[in-house]
Amino acid sequence: MNKQKEKILLVEDDTNFGSVLKNYLELNDYDVTLARDGQEGLDRFYKTKHDLCVLDVMMPKKDGFSLAKDIRQHNANVPIIFLTAKSMKEDMIEGFKSGADDYLTKPFDSEVLLFKIKALIKRASESFVKPDQTQFEIAGYKFDYNMRILHFGNSQVNLSPKEADLLKMLCHHMNDVLPREKALKAIWGDDNYFTGRSMDVFITKLRKYLKEDSRIDIMNIHGKGFKMNVNV
Repeated sequence: MNKQKEKILLVEDDTNFGSVLKNYLELNDYDVTLARDGQEGLDRFYKTKHDLCVLDVMMPKKDGFSLAKDIRQHNANVPIIFLTAKSMKEDMIEGFKSGADDYLTKPFDSEVLLFKIKALIKRASESFVKPDQTQFEIAGYKFDYNMRILHFGNSQVNLSPKEADLLKMLCHHMNDVLPREKALKAIWGDDNYFTGRSMDVFITKLRKYLKEDSRIDIMNIHGKGFKMNVNV
């Protein structure tokens, strides 16, 4: 069985350079989506889950720094590499502030980029929440899944089994979308209309339990599922 190729979003407005880099990455067994400006890049990012983003800095419609900030609002974990013709210290600092994991100045060695991509994807995959993890920090809250207790300061909430299961799944997808169907099948065993309405009620309860910390926001992503944004 063939291993599924890791997906890279490449956003580069230089037509020739973008095409050459896309072909090079594809030859090294990556599935590459090429966008020609920052806005197209953001649209492509929203439509498809990517394992890593490679962004040019100077682009029309939306520059790389702005694009990275928008990506980070949607997904706090996906690795981002900036490509730029600038080598100014201020630009590098701005890049890291906007969410970059690494930075390459043009012209660069394509093999160096390849090694950086491999290292960042490996690091990201190892940093995800482990399936057997039972203790979570959600901004100012502490969540003990086994005991089904949510702590905030000196207060605590005792969760029902389904509330605990749903919160655990949201923690696994923190700052990313938890697909509605996935949660319904895992917790309720079905994704029909009635179980869907039941999950909506549980989401409302979790919002109430987590309302003491304004850095937490459980969003309803229409047609997709729920996303627990945690700004720390």
